[in-house]
Amino acid sequence: MLTDWGTHMNSRLVIAVMALFATFGAVSTPAVAATGDDWVHQIGTYDYLVSPDYDGLAPIAAASAGTTLGLGTFDHLDGELVMVAGQAYRVGTDGTPVRIDGSQSTPFFEAVRFRPTSSGPVPPGTTCANLISAVNALAKSDRGIIAVRVRGTFADLTFRSVPAQTAPYLPLSQVVATQTLFPLGTRKAVLVGFRTAPDLAGTGAPGLHLHGLTADRTAGGHVISCVVGNDVQLSVQRTSGVQVSGDQH
Repeated sequence: MLTDWGTHMNSRLVIAVMALFATFGAVSTPAVAATGDDWVHQIGTYDYLVSPDYDGLAPIAAASAGTTLGLGTFDHLDGELVMVAGQAYRVGTDGTPVRIDGSQSTPFFEAVRFRPTSSGPVPPGTTCANLISAVNALAKSDRGIIAVRVRGTFADLTFRSVPAQTAPYLPLSQVVATQTLFPLGTRKAVLVGFRTAPDLAGTGAPGLHLHGLTADRTAGGHVISCVVGNDVQLSVQRTSGVQVSGDQH
């Protein structure tokens, strides 16, 4: 499943949920977050976003230091956030990626220092909606949170973005109904994001959540659909868990 896209947090919150198992199939357990760069660093939660509350909680830079891959949104849901190779971009309803410096406020952002633990080709013809099976197989796990990068040539590639919202906020499902779609046909692109399992429900979007950029950085957004071409490579990283920061204003 490709994710298509609440309690307000009034103080700094750290949730450290172990998702790196000593043996395959072991049950993940809560633990105090350890210092390390294989943790997902996050501002806000998906539950906060869908409560709905789109007010920014902290600047992106509060969680992005040292990270290289990520996704999220902006204050008032004003565009899609994509981080590739350590550079973050905002994609508004014009579909054009614009570099950002991390000072922008966000209600939801998750990122990791991406160091793939496994990589491999994806069978041509696989749809983005069916990538989650390939992710789980390559990661050898259907639990916890897996960082994902998919790059190569895609057919029927479609991104989207949504317009900025004002309070009182509409539910996310109604906001998405006003989305702007960017059908791109066949393009080289990199798609990045996270696969969040039910054992971490509420932290990230359930299932596989991907944002992306074309290779020439002229288009991007939240991934709606795609069909894998002959040269697509999937890389995954089994993370240790997720550290979540709340309201820092």
